[in-house]
Amino acid sequence: MGELFRSEEMTLAQLFLQSEAAYCCVSELGEIGLVQFRDLNPDVNSFQRKFVNEVRRCEEMDRKLRFVEKEIKKANIPIVDTGENPEVPFPRDMIDLEATFEKLENELKEINTNQEALKKNFLELTELKHILRRTQQFFDEMEDPSLLEESSTLLDPNEVNRPAPLRLGFVAGVIGRERIPTFERMLWRVCRGNVFLRQADIEDPLEDPTTGDHVNKSVFIIFFQGDQLKNRVKKICEGFRATLYPCPETPQERKEMLAGVNARIDDLQMVLNQTEDHRQRVLQAAAKTVRVWFIKVRKMKAIYHTLNLCNIDVTQKCLIAEVWCPVSDLDSIQFALRRGTEKSGSTVPSILHRMQTKQTPPTYNKTNKFTTGFQNIVDAYGIGTYREMNPAPYTIITFPFLFAVMFGDLGHGLLMTFAAIYLVVREKRLMAQKNDNEIFNMMFSGRYIILLMGIFSIYTGIIYNDCFSKSLNVFGSGWSVRPMFNPRVGGNWTADTLTGNTALQLDPAVNGVFNGPYPIGIDPIWNIAVNKLTFLNSFKMKMSVILGVIHMVFGVSLSLFNHLYFQKPLNIYLGFIPEIIFLCSLFGYLIVLIFYKWVAYDATMSKDAPSILITFINMFLFNYSDPTVKPLYKGQMILQSFLVILALACVPCMLIVKTLVLRRHRLASAVTQWDNGAQNFGGITFNFADMAVHQAIHTIEYCLGCISNTASYLRLWALSLAHAQLSEVLWTMVMHIGLSNRSIGGFVGVTIIFFFFAVLTIAILLIMEGLSAFLHALRLHWNVFFCDTGADVMIKKNIEVFTIFS
Repeated sequence: MGELFRSEEMTLAQLFLQSEAAYCCVSELGEIGLVQFRDLNPDVNSFQRKFVNEVRRCEEMDRKLRFVEKEIKKANIPIVDTGENPEVPFPRDMIDLEATFEKLENELKEINTNQEALKKNFLELTELKHILRRTQQFFDEMEDPSLLEESSTLLDPNEVNRPAPLRLGFVAGVIGRERIPTFERMLWRVCRGNVFLRQADIEDPLEDPTTGDHVNKSVFIIFFQGDQLKNRVKKICEGFRATLYPCPETPQERKEMLAGVNARIDDLQMVLNQTEDHRQRVLQAAAKTVRVWFIKVRKMKAIYHTLNLCNIDVTQKCLIAEVWCPVSDLDSIQFALRRGTEKSGSTVPSILHRMQTKQTPPTYNKTNKFTTGFQNIVDAYGIGTYREMNPAPYTIITFPFLFAVMFGDLGHGLLMTFAAIYLVVREKRLMAQKNDNEIFNMMFSGRYIILLMGIFSIYTGIIYNDCFSKSLNVFGSGWSVRPMFNPRVGGNWTADTLTGNTALQLDPAVNGVFNGPYPIGIDPIWNIAVNKLTFLNSFKMKMSVILGVIHMVFGVSLSLFNHLYFQKPLNIYLGFIPEIIFLCSLFGYLIVLIFYKWVAYDATMSKDAPSILITFINMFLFNYSDPTVKPLYKGQMILQSFLVILALACVPCMLIVKTLVLRRHRLASAVTQWDNGAQNFGGITFNFADMAVHQAIHTIEYCLGCISNTASYLRLWALSLAHAQLSEVLWTMVMHIGLSNRSIGGFVGVTIIFFFFAVLTIAILLIMEGLSAFLHALRLHWNVFFCDTGADVMIKKNIEVFTIFS
């Protein structure tokens, strides 16, 4: 359990694997995912390594499977995913897999080729069918079709008395519907108006055999005179990608051709159906096993890629590997090696030998399905250095709590909790479905985070006494509005006084008005108070400062455990202690003032209470002569002056003293090594200027960060008020309209209005406001909390994956 708060202790181990057992041993190590292999051949080209051919074969099989998967998705066939994790095939099984994939790929390619050819032929026959039908209609529309076919002429105005009629030629074809206007203009211009064009749309879209898209086309027929115009027309048709088809000149020939085309279309349609049925059967059979095939091939590829990281001894009978692994899991790794040796049938056991090294091990934090989401929040900011404090366990509480402070609403918290409970209860079924929706997968991965955020929102909603912008009067108000004596009015309040005034002031200093605090949370009477916003502003602003300073102090305190673990006393005395003194003497004192004012001033003295903000500002300015600001307690000037001087004294301690002490310590270490006969001084190099600049940046960043981060926590107050006001506006502008109508029709109106109220509540207050509060809570942890948990924490270093099957 102790390793939860600190990254796992790692060790460098050397593996001696027999050649015949190496494949199975690496497979078993990959399944448990507890080792990270080091590359022992960094200078060897990827194409010159031992198992490069096996990797290429795996890549080729993966390519074929991607082709099969693409065809399955194109056919809209669901891929079966049972969640099965198949075992890795043996190397001897690779030939069978290659043959299976090769046969499947060739079969699908042959089917696709034949189907494309059939569809192309079917398209041509379909277009020809439409041409024959439409051209016959064109001829039938003429008054004398025989005259049009045999003796129609295009008469020149200068040759109107020409006695001999000329025969007209024509071409017919199909063109894309969107090209018709341009096509017609081009014919008119090139042929100078000496052609006659008729066109009609094909009602049903036609399928493109190459792309599978549906396109709209039109049938056209062009009449012209002479071979010259015929050549021009054909070139224009070719340029506009129009398809020309032979069309007989006589109606009888067109009728006979149409009958033949229809018969061929029927035969071709039957062949197409049979081909498609065969293709569907092949793809449906492949869809049942393609996911398992993918896993097997990618596992094999990962194994051979890992084997390429190993060294091969001179006898070619043993592979040598180096791995980083957790010390606590050495027994599991040894067991996996034995299991891999037994599976391979080898009689020589594999050997694991721990090595001594001065290299910094990688950082590894164990997680489970509950802590994974919170660890991802931490790792998104950066991976901590080896054996540093892990902020993730504390984030499990602080993150949803700070979210709830901004989001606090009992009703909205319940809705969020129910949604998270649904995801948690049905997590196995939802994981098996393998949803491809990125937003849903993101929410599902953070289901436990959402669950805790909802539970904490319920708690803060009870504290705020806020449920869909309404207060719950469970225990009865602590304020009394019974008729009483009011010294300001000089008489008793009567029932007429209460009903005849829109606003009255309850004075807690008058006996009988205030009977005691509400048992838990805020008194519900504040929900109808005129000065509700003023009261909540003051309360939530002070609460935000208190929570923020406590959060920062906790983060700085965690760095002490890092210094103790790494045995850095200098960082404790000249780093942690001045930092905690600086923070507590200024902003810790601010919290003390807030609590002191709450305790020391009651209702009768509240008017004389000085402003904490002005008092805090005067503390920095050493201004104690302001007559408008009275002291809160005796000796305030002496204590505040001492605290400011103490905080200022911590700055040179961090800025100068630590740098000088480090310089003296490093020089003394170098002299000691020189006296002991060392030649390289242990690699000690000291640059005073660099260290001074580094320490100056750290000191300035910390001191200014204490001020800016304290102000940054005021977002807790701002977002909480914004959420409450949005909820109240939504209730007033939507739900209140329906509830104000008490007629029979109002019931139907309330039902309709409630639908819109529910939709807006989920869309705006749950999703948008929830996302906003989530991002602000994330910012407070990334920029404040994680930066304070240690001197070197959250440095992006040693980002590795402890599995080869990722």
